[in-house]
Amino acid sequence: MPITDIPILSMLRTRMQWHQERQQVLAENVANADTPNYKPRDLAPPNFERELPAASLALVQTEPGHIVGQGGGSQFENASNLRYEVRPGGNGVTHEDEMMKVAANQMDYEAVTSLYMHSLSMIKLAIGR
Repeated sequence: MPITDIPILSMLRTRMQWHQERQQVLAENVANADTPNYKPRDLAPPNFERELPAASLALVQTEPGHIVGQGGGSQFENASNLRYEVRPGGNGVTHEDEMMKVAANQMDYEAVTSLYMHSLSMIKLAIGR
């Protein structure tokens, strides 16, 4: 099986691409903060519902002294904090909100990148490289 077919790595790559595209959309929002009637945009997070069962591993207690594992992935909540603050010119961009989204997006991207690199290093370790 090629590395590109491993479900968890595929999902991590998709998530990294989503963060890159979201960063561009958020930058456009900031760049258009003074454009009349501009409405801020954002990307919907990717949905991994179909891929999650294939990427989940069953955890097994192999020794009586080991802790029993909790299987399955976590549920991500899409908490939408919809604020419709619009200035007299019709622009709905708030610099503070956009910069908070940019910072959160950057931290999430770095976390996903770190997970991807650690996953690859574990695969390399497993094959003896």
